[in-house]
Amino acid sequence: MRPQIVLFGDSITAQSFKSGGWGSALADAYSRKADVVGSSSASPVATTIFFGANDAALKGRTSDRQHVPVEEYTDNMRKMVLHLKKCSPTMLIVLVTPPPIDEAGRQSYAESIYGDKAMKEPERTNEATGVYAQHCVALAEELGLRCVNLWSKMQETDDWQKKYLSDGLHLTPEGNGVVYEQVSRVFREAWLTPEEMPFDFPHHSQIDGQNPSKAFQDRCL
Repeated sequence: MRPQIVLFGDSITAQSFKSGGWGSALADAYSRKADVVGSSSASPVATTIFFGANDAALKGRTSDRQHVPVEEYTDNMRKMVLHLKKCSPTMLIVLVTPPPIDEAGRQSYAESIYGDKAMKEPERTNEATGVYAQHCVALAEELGLRCVNLWSKMQETDDWQKKYLSDGLHLTPEGNGVVYEQVSRVFREAWLTPEEMPFDFPHHSQIDGQNPSKAFQDRCL
C-alpha cells in the first residue's frame, strides 16, 4: 500500500485540493510515491494540522458560532497531536498557523454578498488571529514539532492582503503557493522528500518485456 500524507484542517485545507491549491501541488509532487489525502484509516507517514482561522472569529460578531477561545484551541490542537502520536510515534506532524487576516478584504467580500446587510464591524481581525498563531507556534515548540508560521511569513511580502488572500481569509493561487513552499520545506528538513521516496511500481524502462514479473519481484525485495 502506498504511504499516505494527511492534510487535516478547515475550509482552507479543503480548498487546497482544487486546481492550483497547495494540496493538489503536494499530490503532484508525491505522485506514485505517496497519496495526499484529507483523511485516512491507516497511520500516515505525515500529517499537517491547519486550524485557527475559524477559531479566531470574534465573539459577539457575525461569525460568533465559529469562535473557540484560544486556550481551548490550543488544548484541542494538543489533543490531536497526542492522539496521532499514540497511533504512530514515528509520524511526522506539522502544525500550520492560520494565515493573516485582511480586514478590509473581509468587509468588501461581505458587502459583495450581503450588500447593505453586511457586517458593520469586522468578524475577524489580524491582531486576534495573530494570538492564535503565536499559541500554535508555542505549542509546536512545547511538543517538539515542526511548524509553519503562515501568519508571519505572508506578512513579509508587500501587498500580501491582495496577493495572498482572495476574500481577506481564504487563499489565492499565490497564497496556496506559499503554503506549498513552506510545507515542502519542512518535509525536506524531515527527510520526507519525493526524491527520497521510491516509486510504488517500477518505471517502464526497468521492466523486461520477456520477464516482466522480475522487476516487481525485485521491488518487493
